[in-house]
Amino acid sequence: MKQLLATLALCIASIGATSAPALAEPTEIAVHVLSKGAKFIGTSMGGVAVQIIDVESGEVLAEGLTSGSTGDTEQIMRTAHARNGVLSNDEAAKFIAMLDIDAPRLVRLEARGPVSPAQAAATVTATQWVVPGKHMNGGDGWMIEMPGLAVVARSSVADAEITLNAKVTMMCGCPLTPGGLWDADQFQVEAIIMRDGEKVGQIALKYAGEASHFTTTYRPSQAGSYEAIVFAHQPTNGNTGLDRTSFLISE
Repeated sequence: MKQLLATLALCIASIGATSAPALAEPTEIAVHVLSKGAKFIGTSMGGVAVQIIDVESGEVLAEGLTSGSTGDTEQIMRTAHARNGVLSNDEAAKFIAMLDIDAPRLVRLEARGPVSPAQAAATVTATQWVVPGKHMNGGDGWMIEMPGLAVVARSSVADAEITLNAKVTMMCGCPLTPGGLWDADQFQVEAIIMRDGEKVGQIALKYAGEASHFTTTYRPSQAGSYEAIVFAHQPTNGNTGLDRTSFLISE
C-alpha cells in the first residue's frame, strides 16, 4: 500500500510539473539604426519608429522611438575598426526593448524613419531568433542600416522666376559641406520640372554657401501648374532622397 501511494504521488508531481506554465524571462534588445554612410539616427531627426513583431502570430512585442545622439564622429567615421568593431557608445541613439517571452521567438524588426522630415522616411526590416533570457545588448546590439538622404525642398516666385531651395542631409541629419566629411561636391542635387503633369526640364542645384543648402533659379516659358521634384543622389553608395514643391505661373 505504501509503495502504491508513493507511486501515485510521484505521478501527480510529474503531471503537475509538465502542466505548469513556463515562466517568462525578461530579454533586452538594444536597437541602433545607422544612417548609410554616416551616423546614428536619433533625437535630432525625431528618431526612428521601431517595432519588434512576432513573425508567427503578428503580435507586436515592443515598439518605440530611437533617441539619443548621432554618436561619436571619430569612432564611427574616422577610426579604423575590424569587421565586428563596435560603432556605438552610451550616448548613441537607440531603442531599448524589454521582451517578456517564455519560449524562443522568431521576430521581425521594422524600423521606419527618420520621423522628421516625414517625406524622408524609409523602412528597413530584419528577422532574427530571440531566446528567453539571451539579451541582444552587447556591442551595437541589433544594428540595422537605413539608406537614403533627407531632402526638404521649397520654392518661391518673383517676376515669373522660380527660386528653388533644398536642404539635404544624411538620414542622421549630418551636414553636407564642400570638402567636408560629407562632401557636398560629391552629391548630385537636381530638380525635375513638371508642368501640368508632364516633364519639361531638369536642372541642377548648386551649393548655396550654407551647410546642406542648395539652390537654383528657373524661368518657365509657359503658364501652368508646376511641380519640382527635387532629388539628391550620392553616387559613391547609391543613397538617394527627394521632396516635391509646387508653384503656379499665371498668364
